[in-house]
Amino acid sequence: MRDLKNYKVSAPGPVTLKGRFLTLETYDREKHLAGLWDALGGAEAINDLLKYFPNDDYATADSLDLWLQSIRQSGGYVTLIAIENASGKIVGMASYMRPDPKNGVIEVGSVAHGLAMKRSPMSTELHYLMAKHVFEGLDYRRYEWKCHNENEPSKVTARRYGFTFEGVFRQHVISRGANRDTAWFSMIDSEWPLIKAGFEAWLSPDNFDASGQQKRKLEDIRAELAKDVA
Repeated sequence: MRDLKNYKVSAPGPVTLKGRFLTLETYDREKHLAGLWDALGGAEAINDLLKYFPNDDYATADSLDLWLQSIRQSGGYVTLIAIENASGKIVGMASYMRPDPKNGVIEVGSVAHGLAMKRSPMSTELHYLMAKHVFEGLDYRRYEWKCHNENEPSKVTARRYGFTFEGVFRQHVISRGANRDTAWFSMIDSEWPLIKAGFEAWLSPDNFDASGQQKRKLEDIRAELAKDVA
């Protein structure tokens, strides 16, 4: 076990994380708001995309900005905007949430993949870059993923990325005027080397054919690597 008597880390701050497919930048209203609003579908589609978010619906880009500013100021959240390297266009967002530097724990949430990002290497790379920063940049011990227990796609995605399901917190919160049971997932620092190797093997150019389709699934790659370690 790691000796934690002198363990000390800091809260996350503004950061830029660069990958092969996309770059993550800390949210800035003037630079990002209009593009983010459009990437998430604008007034026509954003509320369907964010239906599991606990907040009220967004009518305008300004209402989205007010929420992003409020979670930064009150909760120390760091919202990262995903920008496609090839086009320079904003394609989505995700946040570091509820930082607990004393215990080295942080959560990823407020995840919204725009249409251009869904089912593409960009979505996987976003979570690789964020997890890598948690464990290697911030030296945190635990990285959490929580979602509405009815949000089956989110639970499937968490497992795909290497998070371990830990259980359901029943009647955890009231969300949008209704009960929310919350599914909890995590990955910890001792698991990161294997999870990292899986991400990097999946994201490698060798894992994609000429049409850009994956050759091997991320879960299969990680399972094979685990066998080699065992």
